[in-house]
Amino acid sequence: MAASTDYLDFILDQLSNWKTIHYKRMFGCIGLYADDLMFGIVSKELLYFKVDESNKADYLAAGSEALKLFKNNSVVASFYEVPIEILEDANQVIAWAKVSLEIQKSKDKK
Repeated sequence: MAASTDYLDFILDQLSNWKTIHYKRMFGCIGLYADDLMFGIVSKELLYFKVDESNKADYLAAGSEALKLFKNNSVVASFYEVPIEILEDANQVIAWAKVSLEIQKSKDKK
């Protein structure tokens, strides 16, 4: 189930002081892109950011879970839910988004 327009607008507003964010609707979700790289996913009124060994512990410590897609709840282990306390603070959500984008940039170089 794709996110509502209001929720997407909220996410884009939270990230508006960082970079120009583009989005694409795909597979019932919305991919968030900066510098032509997908760093986030919006699904079912939740925001998920790219993770790796450098930041996954922060998400786990906050009680976040991996993205689950489709009716069979397939797990996408490289994207974790952004905690609500982070999402409500634009400066914090931008800080976490920056880390996720850097992960994608380093992955893209390999």
